[in-house]
Amino acid sequence: MSVNQRIKQVRQSLNLSQAKFAKAISISNGYIAGIELENRNVNDRLIKLVSVTFNVRESWLKTGEGSMFEEQPNRLSKLASATFKELKPEYQEYILKQIDHLLDIQNKEKGE
Repeated sequence: MSVNQRIKQVRQSLNLSQAKFAKAISISNGYIAGIELENRNVNDRLIKLVSVTFNVRESWLKTGEGSMFEEQPNRLSKLASATFKELKPEYQEYILKQIDHLLDIQNKEKGE
């Protein structure tokens, strides 16, 4: 099963339409449809958004191993999610770009 299929599985297990799922993570309906049809690639930012928003284990999204959901929400994740939702859309975009940048730095440090 691909990461795209696992994202679809998350959405279905939460009984959310593509529109509601997409809105919750601030992406377009068309984008989520493209992911589910495997016409779009899933990046680390999207994995983070799905993980934080829906309490899904990142490692499960990436590999399919273990359980889908975290046992208990992480305090920092809950705080970050609540704060993120209060921001204006343009600030949310800025934060997401910064997260992408930090992930790039982290991956370079790991030698990936």
